[in-house]
Amino acid sequence: MTTISASLEPALTGAVTTTYTVGNYLATRFEHIGLRHYFMVPGDYNLILLDQLLWNKNLQQIGCCNELNASYAAEGYARVNGVGAIVTTFNVGAFSAFNGVAGAYAESLPVIFVSSSYNTNDPGANHLLHHTLGTHDFSYQYEAFRQVTCAAVRILHAENAPSLIDHAILTALRERKPAYIEIACNLSDAPCPRPVPFDPLQCSQSGSTQALHAAVETAAAFLNNAKKPLLLAGVHLRTCGAIDAFREFAEALGCGVAVMPNAKGFFPEDHPQFIGIYWGGVSSPGCEPVVDWADMILAAGPMFTDYTTVGWTALPPREQMIKADPRHVHFPHAEYTDVPLADFLSALAKQVRKNDKTLTQYQRERRKTSAETEVRETDTSAPLTRVELCRQIRSDLDEKTTLLVETGDAWFNGMFLHLPDGARFEIEMQWGSIGWAVPATFGYAMGLEPDRRLVSIIGDGSFQLTAQEVANMIRYGQNNLIFLVNNRGYVIESEIHDGPYNYIKNWDYSGLISALNAEDGQGLGLKATTGRELADAIKKARNHRGGPVLIECQIAHDDCSPQLLKWGTKVALANEYSPRQI
Repeated sequence: MTTISASLEPALTGAVTTTYTVGNYLATRFEHIGLRHYFMVPGDYNLILLDQLLWNKNLQQIGCCNELNASYAAEGYARVNGVGAIVTTFNVGAFSAFNGVAGAYAESLPVIFVSSSYNTNDPGANHLLHHTLGTHDFSYQYEAFRQVTCAAVRILHAENAPSLIDHAILTALRERKPAYIEIACNLSDAPCPRPVPFDPLQCSQSGSTQALHAAVETAAAFLNNAKKPLLLAGVHLRTCGAIDAFREFAEALGCGVAVMPNAKGFFPEDHPQFIGIYWGGVSSPGCEPVVDWADMILAAGPMFTDYTTVGWTALPPREQMIKADPRHVHFPHAEYTDVPLADFLSALAKQVRKNDKTLTQYQRERRKTSAETEVRETDTSAPLTRVELCRQIRSDLDEKTTLLVETGDAWFNGMFLHLPDGARFEIEMQWGSIGWAVPATFGYAMGLEPDRRLVSIIGDGSFQLTAQEVANMIRYGQNNLIFLVNNRGYVIESEIHDGPYNYIKNWDYSGLISALNAEDGQGLGLKATTGRELADAIKKARNHRGGPVLIECQIAHDDCSPQLLKWGTKVALANEYSPRQI
């Protein structure tokens, strides 16, 4: 999680401003919360604000091709940096960004969304304004964003700006959700009070000591009395900064540890206690039977949805589960509130006795299935298949790689690739917005450490929605590697419910990179139709510097993972229940 600096002013080059404005106050706070970049698209309402933000030379202003892409980029940046930010113009820009902000809310990522708005004199003058609905009510944007943010403020007076900006930012950091800041266009350069230090304690919730103690005692009793305990890692472990505490607890208990699909990478896959991805009928080999066999499951930070439970077919029984949410711990017949997840897991680690029954059972199950699931090299001169594509991607991953997968069969292709210790995994499973991955790759790479690399698996249908942002990967010289799976359409939609609308116009995806390079770009577009061509392309990608590499991987439309087939069938059934069956 980003730490907050107590310094009053950013280190500046050039002249030092003696009087703060609303805009450079915001810039200072951006630096204080650990931002080095923020994403934006210019529009007439926000141009003065963008000037004021440029005052801080420690922040880099990153332009995107459109506001939707900018919001996805800020969300991707928040995944690696701890917090992100986006600046747009009023209405036409803000509503374009709405989908990405909503996605950040669903994925529990703090993104500071800033929109410039109308001149404060306009309502009193009864003016009708451009970029509006043509009414005298200008509040609807604020009201809309209140639904997808944890705090929403409107700055209509400069003297109120510091307290409102601080409230929005601190709430976002504390709740791990987006916040909305609307700034009237004629106030961006208006004088306001100077920043004072943040109190880092304002960004945390200490919780109830009494509730924590009681929850730990109850959980310890359940787990120590269980014959076959098992741990399940959930997506909110990152939200709560509890990944390390979960590992500490797991090692104290010594049982098998499964991870939910949207928590892949939160527990090392090379750890001796790791038993795989639990995803009901599409779990990794040997995992589902052990989870079903366990008599007590502690699920830490889970989100049980129709997607993560495969259409509600993989929901652990309530009477056999302790569900530890970010601020609540649910037992079969009791609930404790105001209990921080990381504190709960750390304290519980000191109270449990080792029990490796589920780990031993997994090792038995794994021996039964390992021979059946081994992936072997195929004829590299044959047409490229999904299996061969996954085999080569897996071989290319190392401990310094982040693997980012788009909604679709890329979920399943990436889900069951083994992550070396130190590798990371990114997925947008709760919001599941097709088109997220290209700008999220761009934003994530902006915050990526210099010694790490980013590899993305993106389907052709998803790519077509937001492809423009590859141009900015080229502009900023990012060394991203994109495996573009060209299977002529929306395969995940075909498996849920097929129809002619799931098939798209083909593009020359590798050739597109040349067009985006124009006169000064260093991007590289490659095409692979066989295993040998893919291996050659990966070698070229490893040696390429100065721009992204896109490898267009051509496979048949119906060559999808068997897990997608099974998952899609069950999710479709859940979608199609008639009202009387609910």
